[in-house]
This record gives sequence, structure tokens and C-alpha cells, in this order.
Amino acid sequence: MLPWSAEFAGRLDEHVITSELLRDNPLKDPYERPLWVYVPPGYDDEPERRYPTVHVIQGYTGHIGMWRNRTPYRQPFPETADAVFAGGEVPPAIIVYVDAWTSYGGSQFVDSPGTGRYHSYLCEEVVPWVDAHYRTLPHRDHRAITGKSSGGFGAMITPMLRPDLFGALATHAGDSLYEYGYIPDFAKAVRFLRAYDGDIFRWWDEFRGRVAFTKEEDQDLLMMLGVSACFSAREDGTPELPFDPRTGVLRPEIWQRWLDWDPVRMVPRHAEALRSLKAVWIDAGTRDEWFLDLGAQAFRQGLAEAGVPDEVIHFELFEAGHMAIDYRYPQSLAWLCERIAP
Repeated sequence: MLPWSAEFAGRLDEHVITSELLRDNPLKDPYERPLWVYVPPGYDDEPERRYPTVHVIQGYTGHIGMWRNRTPYRQPFPETADAVFAGGEVPPAIIVYVDAWTSYGGSQFVDSPGTGRYHSYLCEEVVPWVDAHYRTLPHRDHRAITGKSSGGFGAMITPMLRPDLFGALATHAGDSLYEYGYIPDFAKAVRFLRAYDGDIFRWWDEFRGRVAFTKEEDQDLLMMLGVSACFSAREDGTPELPFDPRTGVLRPEIWQRWLDWDPVRMVPRHAEALRSLKAVWIDAGTRDEWFLDLGAQAFRQGLAEAGVPDEVIHFELFEAGHMAIDYRYPQSLAWLCERIAP
């Protein structure tokens, strides 16, 4: 196992694209965004051949540069993804690494007045840009999306909302069954907010003025503020918490706006789109700290009740928590490529 970068069998191209949809985003985050596109071995040798695509999206606080992070005895995903194709056993594909980071740490890949039009950015700008600049097979049957955690959430909802664009997905511990994943963190946030008189924006102002993640509350409060900006922002962009920040009592109307984005609850509304999918990979660790193994089970059951055929679904729970499950990504990638290949 090399402790430094490995040589690619394919090629990783790094681009910056200008997004008109993000140009006026409410957080004034960059509207020029990095986009990485991997082409498999042989791409340059067969100029007439076209390839399926797999779009890769990240978990909360993830940005594209983090794909290069190296941990002991493990390779980063761009390298393990390259290895999937290096031996020639898996049908080749173009891999698209998408950046949807915001100042709050993430966008949940949805359109929101609190963060910007990130779902539209993905679907209306990234997908057409890649199709225009690379030899793709520009059809939903040959286009997949994959991600972990919040990226797994994005991978679940995007084919529901845009079945015309995406015909396959893989979700690793994707956010779902929100009553188990989020409500325990609401209680933690209320305790943390006592030091800020119940005002999460007081914490936010302090957080931005010091070294990030140097206080116990930072990770939890960032998630609360950021996801509120994605799911329950006012029309003027102000995030609204789904609970009273001093008592923890749920605010039913605001909490319902979060529940409306729960993939488990979305399944019945998008059953026809889900029945049209060619491939659905669902997995999670049995010790997931946010109980996303339960969410995975519930999503799998929802697909069955919606009439999604068993033969298009791979469902698996494995011994792990939420973190350090990146070794699963090349497994789902190979499985998806077998099913979206022409």
C-alpha cells in the first residue's frame, strides 16, 4: 500500500465551470466551481466509443479537494475507482466528481432560498456540461449517481425528482428515517445553545471568527444551521430551526418541511420514477451512529412496497459505523457500471 499518490490507468481531468444558477446564491459562495471528470483506460484510443457516466456527490462538509485525502493503509476513492477499471473486467465509465459545498458546509443537493439552487446546478448545468465535453451516452439508462451520508441522500432523491436524467443510484448510509437520525441531535443542539442564549446565529458569528471545530458544539450546530438552511429557510433565506432552541419542543410545521425531504417518506410520491430505475444499491453499517442502517432498511422496504423489482436492488448491512466506509464505494461503482453499460 503506497503512502503517496498512485499512477492512474485512466485520466482525471480537473475543470472549473461557471454556474449561472449559483451566480446569485444567498451565501455569496463561489459560482465558479471545480469539477473533476475521470475517463477510463482506452478512452483516448477509441475516439468513436461512448461511455456511461456515474456522478459522485459528497457528504456534509465535503468539498471536491477532500477526495485527495489519504488515510493510513487506504487509498482515496479516485484511485480505488481507477483500479475498478484498470483490469478490464468491469465495463468502463466516465466518473464525474461534483462539488456542492456551501459556507454552511453543504447544500443537501436541493434548491433552497437559504443556500442556492444546487439541485438545478447538478441537473441543469453539470450533467449537460459533461455530455457536451465528453463522449458520454447521454441517456438516463446510462447515467447513475452515487454518494455517502448527505451524498447518499442526494443520490436517493435525485433520480426520484429527475428520472429523465438518472436511471441508477447507489446510496451508502444515506440520510433517511429522520426521526432517528435528526431528533437526537436536536436535543444536543439545545444543550449547546444554552451558552449562546438559544441563538444559533450568535454561535455562527463566533464560529466564523475563530479556528473551526475547536469547540465541542461546532459539528452539531453547523449541521443544525446548515440543514435548516437547506430544508426550512424562509423566503428571505433565513434558516429556521425545526425545534425551539431553548426548550427543544418541535415546531411541527417546520419539522414537517424536513420530513418532506425524508427519502423514506418520498418513496410513495415518486413510486413511478423509482419503478423505472435500472439499478439501486443500498447499504449501511449496522452500528451507524445516526441509525442510518434503519433508514436503509426502511428505504428498501419502501421500494418493495412501491413495486421496484427485487432484481434491480442490492441491499446490504455490514459491520461498521458511519465513518471509514469508503472501501464500499468501488464495490457499488463496479456493480452500477455492470448495469448501466450499453
